[in-house]
Amino acid sequence: MKPIKFKEVNCIFAMNQPEYRPLYAHKDKDGKITSCWEFTFKERLKILFGGNLFIQNLTFNKPLQPQLPRLDNPLKEQK
Repeated sequence: MKPIKFKEVNCIFAMNQPEYRPLYAHKDKDGKITSCWEFTFKERLKILFGGNLFIQNLTFNKPLQPQLPRLDNPLKEQK
């Protein structure tokens, strides 16, 4: 799974941090960050046949921020 560019991208996180992949994202005026992730064919098959999605957040011992995994683009709902 990897983060990918999408039409509404207006910022890139970790662009010059080689230890991380660049995260293409849309940031709105309220600080809501939206990113889009692409699954490999093998990952798609695994999910189709009962695999689970695990999300690991690197908090660096700071409070966990709310997460909302989705399959549809929430930015299209705002228009």
